[in-house]
Amino acid sequence: MENRVEEAVNKKKCGYNCAQAVACAYCDYAGVDEETMRNIAQAFGVGMGTLEGNCGAITGAGIVLGMANKEQRKTIKDIRTIMTAFKEQNGSVTCKVLKGIESGVVLRECNDCVRDAAELLEKQLKQGV
Repeated sequence: MENRVEEAVNKKKCGYNCAQAVACAYCDYAGVDEETMRNIAQAFGVGMGTLEGNCGAITGAGIVLGMANKEQRKTIKDIRTIMTAFKEQNGSVTCKVLKGIESGVVLRECNDCVRDAAELLEKQLKQGV
């Protein structure tokens, strides 16, 4: 687990957005090559480009789940589990809230959001896809 999680964080540090970092670290689960996954996830960083949306790292996890599960009901259950745990751990799932854009209080840095989402994704994937 640690290797994939750190791979995701390293991808973020190397210029991938949060969604790309998580999704590309697990692209083999989705059955696509990294370039394709990076393109799929490119619009989902920075709270869908507006800071208003969900954290891109969670979205990246959702992309992987959808491709790996192939079953909508399971994917929704799994992403709900991830989002609930992420929110309990970090106080929000919304990009601008996590970044403290309006409050001035950063709840979680991007690299840590990527780490958290990857750890939660890993847990769901180990429970069976």
